[in-house]
Amino acid sequence: MTTDQAAVHESAPPLSAASAAGILRRPYLLVTIGSCALVFLAAFESLAVTTIMPLVSRELDGASLYALAFAGPLATGVIGMVGAGNWSDRRGPLAPLYVSVAVFVLGLLIAGTSGTMAVLVAGRLVQGLGGGAMTVALYVVVARAYPPGLHAKIFAAFSAAWVIPSLVGPFAAGIVAQLVGWQWVFLGVVALVVPALAMLVPSLRGVRSGPEEEPVPWAFRPLAWAALAALAVLGLNLSPRIPVAGALVAGAAVVVALLAVRPLVPRGTLAARRGLPSVILTRGLASAGFFGAEVYLPYLLVERYAFSPTFAGLTLTGGALSWAAASAIQGRLGGRLASPVAVRIGSLLVLSAIVIALVTTAFDWPAAVVIAGWVLAGSGMGLMYPRLSVMTLALSTRDTQGFNSSAVSIADSLGGALALAATGIVFTAFTTTAASFAGVFALTAVIAAAAVITAPRVAD
Repeated sequence: MTTDQAAVHESAPPLSAASAAGILRRPYLLVTIGSCALVFLAAFESLAVTTIMPLVSRELDGASLYALAFAGPLATGVIGMVGAGNWSDRRGPLAPLYVSVAVFVLGLLIAGTSGTMAVLVAGRLVQGLGGGAMTVALYVVVARAYPPGLHAKIFAAFSAAWVIPSLVGPFAAGIVAQLVGWQWVFLGVVALVVPALAMLVPSLRGVRSGPEEEPVPWAFRPLAWAALAALAVLGLNLSPRIPVAGALVAGAAVVVALLAVRPLVPRGTLAARRGLPSVILTRGLASAGFFGAEVYLPYLLVERYAFSPTFAGLTLTGGALSWAAASAIQGRLGGRLASPVAVRIGSLLVLSAIVIALVTTAFDWPAAVVIAGWVLAGSGMGLMYPRLSVMTLALSTRDTQGFNSSAVSIADSLGGALALAATGIVFTAFTTTAASFAGVFALTAVIAAAAVITAPRVAD
């Protein structure tokens, strides 16, 4: 799952039949079904692509662009988030939602009809732009279409919409890829997105389409910073292809990305200042370590252990299920488990799982070890993510809730994008498969260790 979508997955409690009653009645029924369908399809696509990408990379000879296929959408997603948020504030969420879905579908079509890895990556960049914008537009739709008393229920429905893709998405994607071709993992989602949007269109006609007060101006500066950060991530991914000055370009890209993200997050975030800045930084580091390692797990199982894509994807299912279970457990514990303690435990679990993957790769241990170990990573994220979200809102004022909530999503996406760009460089730097995977897990372990170090500073 992508990091902005993971926030949706983690931000709400489990949905019961009783709590769902209000959002499944008129006039909310079609809005609820259509919105949840879009969340469901985004979840399925995210898990499915991670499952089939080793097969795609092998068929298109695209090992050098493997990381960019994941880092690119995260980077362009930040542009979509910033742009859709500003557009929604100016004109309401309807136009941004329709355009973002169209861009998302365009990206799927490009990826599904690609004949080279470069074209597939281009499709993924377009897809990420639309996906990031769609997430923000759906949040604004919730704010405009539902009364405040139903907000928790519809977000709970979004959370529930992740459960089935987590269970069947990787396995189903592997079956489709083996039977009819990986292209239909992309194209099949297109056939389902259009009906989902069709259910939304008539039910959203009454949604307020503009601001109640003075029109919000275009926020060109944050959009420019987001675009600069995305370009820096792309430059970092492509730096190994530059023959002489590749290392210089990579270093410059990291510096530019960090400078670009500074205006988009609270002051002191990059310096790990105690309180909210460290909450945002820890979230970004945890995302970087977790997702930077996770996208290589199916690849590892396919290349080193000769797993089929279908069974390699089961690793993602185990992590997703433990994520959901830990999220539910921490919710039931409530105040009995202090949020800073939950963050510390969660970051340690993620680090432990990545170290297990590193040791398994280095010493050629059985695949079952890394599969079981990744359950720990999912548990750590499920324990940590909701508490970081809660702390973000608790440490925000009414005037900074929107900015700080946006900063969390941006830290998720850019943290993951930079980590994936760096792991891509490491992966291609070694001459043997074993060393390449070990290098990836070593780097992500260092990033996860940084999250463990900053975790104690989240307490204000």
